[in-house]
Amino acid sequence: MTILSSPTRVVRPRLGLPYASWREAMKDAVRDPAELCRLLALPENLVKNAGEAAQQFPLFVPRGFIARMKTGDPADPLLRQVLPLATEMQEVPDFGVDPVGDCSATMQAGLLQKYQGRVLLITTGTCAIHCRYCFRRHFPYEEAPRSIAHWQPALEAIAADASIHEVILSGGDPLSLVDATLAALIERLESIPHLRRLRIHTRLPIVIPERVTDELVAMLGGSRLTPVVVVHANHAQELDEHTARSLAKLAEARVVLLNQAVLLAGVNDSVEAQVALCERLIELRIVPYYLHQLDRVAGAAHFEVPLAIGRQIAKELRSRLPGYAVPRYVQEIAGAAHKINLL
Repeated sequence: MTILSSPTRVVRPRLGLPYASWREAMKDAVRDPAELCRLLALPENLVKNAGEAAQQFPLFVPRGFIARMKTGDPADPLLRQVLPLATEMQEVPDFGVDPVGDCSATMQAGLLQKYQGRVLLITTGTCAIHCRYCFRRHFPYEEAPRSIAHWQPALEAIAADASIHEVILSGGDPLSLVDATLAALIERLESIPHLRRLRIHTRLPIVIPERVTDELVAMLGGSRLTPVVVVHANHAQELDEHTARSLAKLAEARVVLLNQAVLLAGVNDSVEAQVALCERLIELRIVPYYLHQLDRVAGAAHFEVPLAIGRQIAKELRSRLPGYAVPRYVQEIAGAAHKINLL
């Protein structure tokens, strides 16, 4: 990967990008903190600490996402989301390995139910990017099903409960499944008469836009289940033109598009950053759905924004934006019957 003549941007790794396939983009992702620091001309003193922290939670970031970062800037808001830091290795009171109660909500392997009328399937442990604040960075993915055969008990449980109207595919990232596997799973869900909606929580269309293939769009747009895709962008800088074109394909297929962001110190903890994100999302026909208070997962304490500051930002958004462009400022509390509104 080379650096452009401009001091603030890096080019994507090869001529002819975007990649020929999303799987190629995943294979070519950066896994070495030293390489990431070299590509962005970052200070050498970041490399040692990044390498040590990455031993606990590996670095994984697509090169196309790196191309949206500013070179020479350790405070770049996209870089901060993925760069391992020494502070991750510090133990902080009240930060644990299961901050939102996933384990206690598990009905059986890979199937969680926290809220009435809907369940969540852990489809895979694979992600297209390792966000350092991820609330599932310690999740026991080795216990989750990984094939249609292994999902069978979960599918039978869903079929046996007529009160369930929506299935949420999560992970990891469900769009890291190949189309054949994803299509087979969706087909099985479509065969359950009482299901009405299919929700997919994914970061892939943001970090690897090539994932939004014609086949995926046809699969979702042609489903008898109402498709809802919840993407995850935390900063307007993530939403470049390549990403915008891919998201437009989903919007044009009448897929409901929502965004959930996490309030992160040093990334988007300002009114200006939040306004820019929400306005960019609306331009792309994506509803700003949730702004999450950080889940208190071990290793992410340095991202936490005090509630008083978060509430002030949320109040300012109400005065600066039309109501449809204002996300709900919420927190997930283990065992609660719903997300808790913080404003």
